[in-house]
Amino acid sequence: MSPLVLTLAGLWNSGPQHWQTHWEAHHPQWSRVPHRQWQTPDKDEWVAELDRAIAACERAPVLAAHSLACALVTHWAASGSPYRIAGAFLVAPSDVEAPSYPAGTTGFSPMPLQALPFPSLVVASGDDPYVSFARARAFASAWGSEFTMIGDAGHINGDAGYGSWPDGEQLLLDFCAAHQA
Repeated sequence: MSPLVLTLAGLWNSGPQHWQTHWEAHHPQWSRVPHRQWQTPDKDEWVAELDRAIAACERAPVLAAHSLACALVTHWAASGSPYRIAGAFLVAPSDVEAPSYPAGTTGFSPMPLQALPFPSLVVASGDDPYVSFARARAFASAWGSEFTMIGDAGHINGDAGYGSWPDGEQLLLDFCAAHQA
């Protein structure tokens, strides 16, 4: 059975050169969770939109989140939703508490630091402009996540040269194989 994956883009959405967009094209059964507001997201609205997307799935999906969407996953996990997921693949989790984080988001700070009630993997970069390596590692530790550092990879997005990102796709497929029924 092929994995069921919901992709979760971060602030401003993921453009045509982003790995999420490439992977969705390569795996037509994977879909991106839509949001009404990408430019000035509200945490409560995004959590409700994610909850509806999970509810519509025929089985527990794996969430493949990037950037601000990693914070979304942690807030959803703390929301008391009755729905379950098979796991979360968390790439380049933005530090929403950092003074350098872009303005315009509502409710995502502070970052939840409780253990996640599902398997998770944090994939981080050594030179991400939106989260220090130490903070990314601290997130993974607090969440009970596995942790993978892929070197100096910027924000692990299309702008940093991570378009199709086949190594990341394989990491996700391996994660799905280990955690999705």
